[in-house]
Amino acid sequence: MSASEIDRTLVRLAHEVLEKTNDLDRLAFVGIKRRGVPLAERLAAKIDSLEGLKIPVGILDINLYRDDLSTVGERPILGSKQIDFPVIGKDVVLIDDVLYTGRTVRSALDALFDHGRPARVQLLVLIDRGHRELPIEARYIGRMVQTSSSEIIEVKFQEIDGQEKVMLVERVEELATPSVS
Repeated sequence: MSASEIDRTLVRLAHEVLEKTNDLDRLAFVGIKRRGVPLAERLAAKIDSLEGLKIPVGILDINLYRDDLSTVGERPILGSKQIDFPVIGKDVVLIDDVLYTGRTVRSALDALFDHGRPARVQLLVLIDRGHRELPIEARYIGRMVQTSSSEIIEVKFQEIDGQEKVMLVERVEELATPSVS
């Protein structure tokens, strides 16, 4: 996807969220760190320009909630959970760039519920690539992209990467380097 395709997709997703939300006053976005955050902020800005409505945006870092914590690193870094609004009773749209196995979303739900019990949680993703390991499904999907296990989706955002695009690339297997004795 090019930058203009990403923008058009976000406009469509903003309209879908507006159409499927009964009470816009209860709506809140929570972006999963890293690339879910700019998506959440952009969607909130699109809704503001369409409806003149400020949607609260929170940031969720799920590192300590991951079920593969032992493989992330020796000492995981405590992430920030910047949610400056009460989630209790809110219609929260959890936002991420790519939906794959569902494990990131499961971790995000655990982290989100540590802030209280929302009335409803829905998932919005830019790309759904399939291959679920958990029974998790997005309500709002920018694009479905069927991938093989040897392919990955790379999302690049201006705010983080200095460029704007979505690419389907082949996974490069790391070669074992011979040890020198």
